[in-house]
Amino acid sequence: MRSALSARFANRVFTMISYSRDMALRMLPVRRMLAAMALLFALMWSPAAMAQNCGQAATQGTAPASWQTYCWLNLANYNDTLARTAAGQTLSFTLPDGSVLSFNARVTGTTTAYNAVTSPSWTGAAIGNTAFIGIPGRPVLYTASAGTRTITLSNITVIPPVGASATVYSFVVADAESSNQSESLRMTTNGGGWQLLDAVNPISGSAFPTISGVGTGTVTIGGQPGTVGAHILGSNSPTSVTVETQAGGLQGVMFAVRFATIRLETQIIGARVSSADQFNYRIASAITGATLNNGTTSGSGGGPFSAAPLNMSAGLPLSLALDMAPGSASPLSAYVSSLTCVNTAGATRAALPNNLAATSTAIGQLQFGEYLVCTYTVGAQPRLQVRKVLGSGGRRFSGDQFTIRIRQGQTIVASRTTTGSSGTINDGDTGLVQVTSGTSYIFDEVAAGTTSLANYDAVMACTNSASGSPTALPSAVGGAVTPRPGDVIVCTITNTRSSTAELVVEKSSVVISDPVNGTINPKLIPGAIVEYAITVRNVGASRPDSASVIITDIMPADMAFATGTPVTFTNGATTSGLSSFNAATMVGFSSNASGSGPYTYTPVGAFDAAVRAIRITPAGRMNAATSGTSQPSFTIRFRARVQ
Repeated sequence: MRSALSARFANRVFTMISYSRDMALRMLPVRRMLAAMALLFALMWSPAAMAQNCGQAATQGTAPASWQTYCWLNLANYNDTLARTAAGQTLSFTLPDGSVLSFNARVTGTTTAYNAVTSPSWTGAAIGNTAFIGIPGRPVLYTASAGTRTITLSNITVIPPVGASATVYSFVVADAESSNQSESLRMTTNGGGWQLLDAVNPISGSAFPTISGVGTGTVTIGGQPGTVGAHILGSNSPTSVTVETQAGGLQGVMFAVRFATIRLETQIIGARVSSADQFNYRIASAITGATLNNGTTSGSGGGPFSAAPLNMSAGLPLSLALDMAPGSASPLSAYVSSLTCVNTAGATRAALPNNLAATSTAIGQLQFGEYLVCTYTVGAQPRLQVRKVLGSGGRRFSGDQFTIRIRQGQTIVASRTTTGSSGTINDGDTGLVQVTSGTSYIFDEVAAGTTSLANYDAVMACTNSASGSPTALPSAVGGAVTPRPGDVIVCTITNTRSSTAELVVEKSSVVISDPVNGTINPKLIPGAIVEYAITVRNVGASRPDSASVIITDIMPADMAFATGTPVTFTNGATTSGLSSFNAATMVGFSSNASGSGPYTYTPVGAFDAAVRAIRITPAGRMNAATSGTSQPSFTIRFRARVQ
């Protein structure tokens, strides 16, 4: 057994030498090698002039998802000589949130008790090899020889930063080597009973040391033969922790602190407004504004981009913020962002942001045991564009022009009126217009000048360059869209001229007289006489069929047809081309309540309330339009009295 332990000790010494910078030591003669080893140990164990802090592992390995919640104490300033005095050594550590953890380390037992070394403590250690890889500094107190010694950490205190209050935290003790036969760790606490936080897999196999006392103030880890894993335990808010190490060859212990953890990340949806745009995201003290943790996006991808998790050991109110990184070409207002925080270690409390539209918000204090992942989801404010295209044949008339629009309700967000002739479209593009996410917008067009849209068949096709966006796109002119962040929606309205007659019908009315005012400023009161005018224009380039123009007009309620006033027909400035009008043969009346036929009723009296509809059937064939201003038309007029 002794020879086996001696071989194990020698193997570990050689392993530590192999990690040193002077690899040539392995080539020295034995006597020179021993002298060099003595010098090496003196260099390794001398207190370094470096600030004491704590750090997280760089790589997870096989550790659980909570691996980043541990901030391992850097014991580089540990001095074994001081620690072995009656007064012990007082050590303090600046934690990531600005808190200061301090305690007194008092060592008893075998002479030359511990050295502070890097992790992993040797090639067979679980922590540092299989999980929690790349812990910075010197987090391991490593025995210098076989034997039993005890380290007592007393007066453990956490002094919070300005504006914070020390609250419940977890003090962590871990097996930093491998507890084999004849070895053990015994740890006691005056805080909460020890909880088993993790069991780190061995470098090979599946053996673990025995463990007893979990849930109480004293836990014992018993050694097992072969390659074994390691246990990590935590006690809530102790002021005193004692660890007894029994080493047959070598034994190690390491400490960490946990309170709560937060990780802030940014996810970019869609393309950036400018390729130069990048974002800073940071966690700060809500009291002082001091940055505790931050990150910056990069490249052209969407991420997620994540800063290292921040472990909090004090109840410090936090704020989260997002802003543009230096060198960006766009302002933050060119983007829309939302913030969501979830607790990956349990239920998410209601007070946390959930799809909150904000670039800066206070989230209060973290709660012990939380592991928050807060994500800024950022997308360029949606941009819309509408373009005009002419189909085969170009314009119907040379002067035809079109106004394309993007509307939000009745508000015109963007518009453009075309110029050009024939099939050429100039000024037919609004360009990309930044709009507001979650708001409905309409794409449409109206005729400009003397143009009639009736001469064109219009279709609209829309595309969204935001890959994977679920935004529903409109498919017809006048359609609406509600864009999301990152959407870049371009709609093209294509007008193809038609070759048919296009009749435009307009109806108007004017009060002729009333019983009180006569013909001077008459009012629409009972007894008033109203004249109706129905104008028909052919704006199309073709003629309708002969005798196909039929006008049916329903008489308004409470109106009586003026029998004594004839129905008249008047050609417009551009004559209609219809046959001469004959009211006796071309005008019919209906007395049906719905105004439907037959139109054979004969009005009686001066005013006949029984007339419910009038039908006019001009003879002949109406002419076609020859330009936007030369449009054949005619007007039908008749009168009625308000009952």
